[in-house]
Amino acid sequence: MPESSFDLEDCLRRVREHDEHAARDLMGEFYPFVLKMVRAHLPHRSSEEDLCQMIFIKIFNNIDQYSGKVPLEHWISRIAINTCLNQIKAEKIRPELRLADLSEGETRVVETLAATRDDLPSSESSSAKELVHRLLGQLKPQDRLILNLLHIEERTIEEIKAITGWNTALVKVRAFRARQKMKALYTQLAKNPTQL
Repeated sequence: MPESSFDLEDCLRRVREHDEHAARDLMGEFYPFVLKMVRAHLPHRSSEEDLCQMIFIKIFNNIDQYSGKVPLEHWISRIAINTCLNQIKAEKIRPELRLADLSEGETRVVETLAATRDDLPSSESSSAKELVHRLLGQLKPQDRLILNLLHIEERTIEEIKAITGWNTALVKVRAFRARQKMKALYTQLAKNPTQL
């Protein structure tokens, strides 16, 4: 986020005038924010650096469309998330996950959860987190996005509306359906570990 010594209005004015120094300043100021967004929504086969560069290119190419009616962070986050979603679609993620694709720890998590209703031992939390991310990777980009924003980043419905442009009802319905799909994927893996 911008620091108090950073003059955002002046920088934006100069970026619109194609001032390269101002573009570097803006990029330097918002790079950590964009990188955080990319890491939260990174497609499996993409480089963080490449996606960040792609996002900043889109920001600079569309800077005249920024009206200032919403905080710049909201406008940038929408570009970042849409870029990541488009990249996920472009990669055409492999449609199935096999038990053989899982790490040893992830396999133990699936087998433990399939065999008992007890909580996982704390030693398996890292493997459980990896498994959740693998299962998320099997969802459609919009389902993955809503679960990530709501449950991993713990964003509010209002924040999700600002980031995605969706209305409240759509956010809630997509979240419900995405959770059901995630549950079905896990159940399928637990019952038939050879294929997901």
